[in-house]
Amino acid sequence: MVAGGLCLCGLIRLLCSLLIPALFLSGILCVCLVVLLWGIRLWIQQRKKQSTSAGTDGKRPLLVAFFHPYCNAGGGGERVLWCAIRTLQKKYRNVTCVVYTGDKDATGEEIVEGAFRRFNIKLPHPVKFVFLEKRYLVEASLYPHFTLLGQSLGSVFLGWEALLKCVPDIYIDSMGYAFTLPLFKYLGGCRVGCYIHYPTISTDMLSIVRNQDTRFNNAAFITNNPLLTKFKLVYYYFFAFMYGLVGSCSDVIMVNSSWTLNHILSLWRAGACTSVVYPPCDVQTFLDIPLEEKKSTTEYSIVSVSQFRPEKDHSLQIRAFAKLLKEKRLGQKPSLKLILIGGCRNQQDKERVDNLKRLCVELGVSNDVTFRINIPFEELKRHLAEATIGLHTMWNEHFGIGVVECMAAGTIILAHNSGGPKLDIVVPYEGYITGFLAENEDNYAETMAYILSLSPEKRLEIRENARRSVHRFSDQHFEETFLLSVDPLFK
Repeated sequence: MVAGGLCLCGLIRLLCSLLIPALFLSGILCVCLVVLLWGIRLWIQQRKKQSTSAGTDGKRPLLVAFFHPYCNAGGGGERVLWCAIRTLQKKYRNVTCVVYTGDKDATGEEIVEGAFRRFNIKLPHPVKFVFLEKRYLVEASLYPHFTLLGQSLGSVFLGWEALLKCVPDIYIDSMGYAFTLPLFKYLGGCRVGCYIHYPTISTDMLSIVRNQDTRFNNAAFITNNPLLTKFKLVYYYFFAFMYGLVGSCSDVIMVNSSWTLNHILSLWRAGACTSVVYPPCDVQTFLDIPLEEKKSTTEYSIVSVSQFRPEKDHSLQIRAFAKLLKEKRLGQKPSLKLILIGGCRNQQDKERVDNLKRLCVELGVSNDVTFRINIPFEELKRHLAEATIGLHTMWNEHFGIGVVECMAAGTIILAHNSGGPKLDIVVPYEGYITGFLAENEDNYAETMAYILSLSPEKRLEIRENARRSVHRFSDQHFEETFLLSVDPLFK
């Protein structure tokens, strides 16, 4: 007993004797780290002074950089990017806009031309492009497991490459790479802001894992194993903590919808500098399409507008459409056509389209489904002008620019009963219905059948209500709210 007590006392004394040297060593390492980071910051600032030159008026232009590695894609996020740049160029004469991109397969001129062709956006002044070599570090395919963490850490290295190539005065992450924010703020000495289309992790994602629901980002082998579920839940909570930590570094936070706002407030806890800035939708261009209901037609078209990404759930659209066709009487007129319009960013998206085409063959609807990929803006307008129904199936869509465009063009929208469409877009306007919501294959098929069964006069009434409701999502409204939100960055 005495010997045991002596051994315990000796162990305590040993630990105490090691504690002070350990604390001293930790302090030295922390000081060295701070000095190293400060040295890197000073070195970066020196590079910035050497690389910038005065403009024609003798003043150095203010560099505003947007981090958007996929700026040549054709989605709603890219429309926000180009509208934001156009807005700043119109407002500030001494601003030079920079875009960090990994689209090395296109020149700057081709990217700007693509923005005009896809979105009808013409920039008043040139844009400087900084082409990045390491975009592959943020590709999901590189991280079959721990994808969120892998892509986020990869974005730090990609951000470091961007910072070394061009040090801006103002940095705006316009694509959701929050882990780059502290890099540019503390090492680059920049004022930083971000526009969040979709939180990298959300409380809904935590609920999916906790409830063991099988989704595209929660595989069945995990939901069927309680141990793996607990491990993934711990991983998600850790990532959510880190995500909130880096996000809170931002001086200005813009979110695209009420749904995104609720999640960012719960994760980042930075309500004082957070505001909702609805994405710019070119509603006026679509509102110019004549609105009239044809009394008779030989074919109804159902149109979907969204990028070919897994979360968009195009397979649900095809299955619901196949169910609708199956329940129609053989030979019934008019016939139905499903047109899937969207952008392909990379080889994975192209493979996804091939899989969807195979699904059409399996369900026997390949002759009734058309895929239109990376199409010009004028062709998009034509398809929407001819469509009866606009289809959207993404669960918890952060906003839904495609939904707004369909409503502005005069289609009757059928969107998923969640996220931005539910909270912000497909809501009653002055007490009148503006569209429909659904959740599963049966709901979608039944609602499409109901819409097609309505009289031309009733469909016209819904379309008119929807059109009147979309003015709050116009380019002009975006410009006003965007400038108001980013104003602190320019002071």
